[in-house]
Amino acid sequence: MAHTDIRLVVLDMAGTTVADGGLVERAFDTAARELGVEPGSDDHADKLAYVRATMGESKISVFRHLFGDEDRAQRANTAFEKAYGELVDGGLIAPVAGARETIEELLAGGRTVVLTTGFARVTQDAILDALGWRDLVPLTLCPADAGGRGRPYPDMVLEAFLRTKAAESVRQIAVAGDTSYDMLSGVRAGAGLVAGVLTGAHETDALRAAGATHVLDSVAELPGALA
Repeated sequence: MAHTDIRLVVLDMAGTTVADGGLVERAFDTAARELGVEPGSDDHADKLAYVRATMGESKISVFRHLFGDEDRAQRANTAFEKAYGELVDGGLIAPVAGARETIEELLAGGRTVVLTTGFARVTQDAILDALGWRDLVPLTLCPADAGGRGRPYPDMVLEAFLRTKAAESVRQIAVAGDTSYDMLSGVRAGAGLVAGVLTGAHETDALRAAGATHVLDSVAELPGALA
């Protein structure tokens, strides 16, 4: 299939279209302290390493792995979302250079664009509001919108496919993100193009190993890859 046949573009947010300057790790520190994990401890280092390795995954899933029982996971997730939201409200995020222009170019070319995240809806909305992106695209999705499973599952990509009805086949979907989990979700959904970008969490080798068909310096190069 020619990449010019791509009708639906599913884009990750933090690290791909949104530059957050490491706010995930800062918010994790707050959540970890809430659960009694002190910065500088071996336990903190181990948990932070897992957070870094699983960037792109639904955050509640990460906390379930880290803290075991549901109550502790929910406490950590609530503290994380609150801390991240406060950082966002403090003006500490910005669009990745060229991201808005890229989205507008894709839309103007007749493609449908959906923004996805591993954050909860309240955090996703805070990011959209902070950037003035609330009306930028026709649909935004978080894991809860797709039945609760975030990346590396294909659910959000397939939910975008089903809701927008923009494509006739999953092969007409392009997925772009900055993590290996973004790549896995695109591959598992059957997307025709799965692009890793180097503006976020993971490097070329990890993106390729997870199935990236393209590795781009940034999302601004995506329209060229679809030409």
